[in-house]
Amino acid sequence: MGTLELVQLNLLSPMVLAFALGIVATLVRSDLRLPDALYTSLSIYLLFAIGLKGGVALRATPLSELLLPAAATLLAGLLIPAGTYLVARRVGRWGVPDAAALAAHYGSVSVVTFVAAQAFLDRGGVPYEGFMPTLLALLEVPAILVALVIARQAKAGQDASGAGWGETLREVFAGRSIVLILGGLAIGAAGGDAGLARVEAFFVTPFEGALTLFLLEMGLITGRRLDDVRAAGPFLLIFGVTAPVVHGLAGVLLGLAAGLSVGGAALFATLLASASYIAATAAVRLALPEASPGRYLTASLAVTFPFNLVVGIPLYATVASRLGA
Repeated sequence: MGTLELVQLNLLSPMVLAFALGIVATLVRSDLRLPDALYTSLSIYLLFAIGLKGGVALRATPLSELLLPAAATLLAGLLIPAGTYLVARRVGRWGVPDAAALAAHYGSVSVVTFVAAQAFLDRGGVPYEGFMPTLLALLEVPAILVALVIARQAKAGQDASGAGWGETLREVFAGRSIVLILGGLAIGAAGGDAGLARVEAFFVTPFEGALTLFLLEMGLITGRRLDDVRAAGPFLLIFGVTAPVVHGLAGVLLGLAAGLSVGGAALFATLLASASYIAATAAVRLALPEASPGRYLTASLAVTFPFNLVVGIPLYATVASRLGA
C-alpha cells in the first residue's frame, strides 16, 4: 500500500473524522458534550481492553522475543525525557519546572494515540506483535520518573514545593492507566485465548466503535485548547510538531533493530512519538505544581496529539514499510 493510500485510509477513518467533528463542533460553539460518566467509562474500557488483548498475546510470546524490544523501550524512556528537557531549557529558554513537565509528557505515552495506530494497522491488514501493550506499560512510568529526577537535581539545594517522592510514586503506579493496563495484561495472560473468547463480544468487536466516541470527545477538548496554542508562542508549536517526527523516526529504526516486524516498528514509533496527557499530567500536578499546564498540556494535547492522529501514524507506517521491506 502506497503512502497516499495510507494517508487516505487514516484521514477517512471514522476515528479521525470523529476527532475532526469534535473540533468543528467546538469552533461553531455547539452545545455537543459527552457526559463525564461516559467519557470516564470509555477510557476505562479502552485501557482494560488493550491490556486484556495484550496479555493473551504475551502468554504466547517467548521471553527471548520480548527482551530486546523491552530493552529498547527502557532506553527510549531514558533518552527522550532527557533530550526534551535540554531542548526546552536551551532552545525554548523555559524554566526548570516547565522543562521537566514537558519532558515527562513527551517521554511518556498517549494510550489513545497507540490505540488509534493499532486500529490503523488493523484496517490496512498490517500484522504486529501482540505484546506491544507490554511495551506501552514499560514506557509509561520510567520517563515520568526520569523527568522528575532531572527537576529535583536541577533544583538541588532548593526547597521543592511539590509532593514528596512517596506520594508521587504512588500516584504514578496507582494511576488508572497503569492499573488497568497491567491488570488487563495479567488477566489476559492468565486466561489466554479461551478466556478472551468468553468476553470477545464485549472487549474486541465493539472496540473501534468505543474508540470513535472517545476521539469525538478528544476533538471537543482539543478544540477548546486552540486559543492556548496561539498564546503559547512559536516554540511550543514548532516543538509539538518536530518532536513526534524525530522521536517517531528514531522509533522505527530502534524498533527494527530490536527485531520488531514492520507493523511492530510502526507501533513502537507511535509510542515514542506520542505525548502523555493523562498519567504524566497527574504526576506533574503533584510533583511540579509550579509548572504551567498552558505549556505542557497544550503542547501534548492540542499540538502533538492531532498531528500524530492525522499525519504521524501513516508517516511512521510508511517509513517502517520502506526500511523493513
